[in-house]
Amino acid sequence: MPIRLAQAKDIPAIERLLQQIFQVHYQVRPDLFRETETGSKYSAKELEELLQDVSRPIFVYADDQGHILAHLFLILKETNDSPVSKPMKTLFIDDLCVSEEARGQKIGQELYEFALKYAKDMGCYNLTLNVWNDNEGALAFYERQGLKPRETKMEKIL
Repeated sequence: MPIRLAQAKDIPAIERLLQQIFQVHYQVRPDLFRETETGSKYSAKELEELLQDVSRPIFVYADDQGHILAHLFLILKETNDSPVSKPMKTLFIDDLCVSEEARGQKIGQELYEFALKYAKDMGCYNLTLNVWNDNEGALAFYERQGLKPRETKMEKIL
């Protein structure tokens, strides 16, 4: 199976994918993100720590030669019972990235379907994620997967 839990040896490949994501974020929101070739959501040290956290599993998609073509960062979230809401277990897709050179091969769809099955296996009520509205490719991808907006975060730039 090409999808497996990430290991420490995968960190350099994961960092390259995180840089690609950062570049997309910079392109769609240069007012929020710095222009840099080495931007990343997590440092190597943070990635090492995340690999040990069972509530935040990281999966990778590897080809037959073991090259990492994509990653999937997940977060299991549980909310407690409150006077206004029911307790709920959610799987949050924190990051899904397919390497630029591997796009168009349905790898993203495989990862999404893997996350969906994982959420069901973990007893989650739902699967959620955030996507920038200006990231039209990602937005269209998730809509094709059947996701619908849950809430809208709005802003007015001053």
